[in-house]
Amino acid sequence: MILEVGILTVRPGEEAAFEAALKTAQPLIAATPGFGSIAVRRCVETPNQYLLQVQWRSLEDHTIGFRQSDRFPRWRELLHHFYDPPPLIQHYGESVLDLKA
Repeated sequence: MILEVGILTVRPGEEAAFEAALKTAQPLIAATPGFGSIAVRRCVETPNQYLLQVQWRSLEDHTIGFRQSDRFPRWRELLHHFYDPPPLIQHYGESVLDLKA
């Protein structure tokens, strides 16, 4: 399992529109083979910043299966104009520590 992580900084005042667009865009990513889950959390200290976490079966499911799909241009159209600066997206492998209470 691969975890895609990004810090999404949205232009101040556009948070509600971004969240609505994200709900509209969600089926585009969910339709991708190898997609596992998506979570987007709003930052408490910086309300126009969000943490994106997407689980993929493999790196290629994201980089090829989604980003090179016919759904990705619509994803970009819906969401990418909200970001300032553009997000840094990184991928992480299996957990080295997974502790739960």
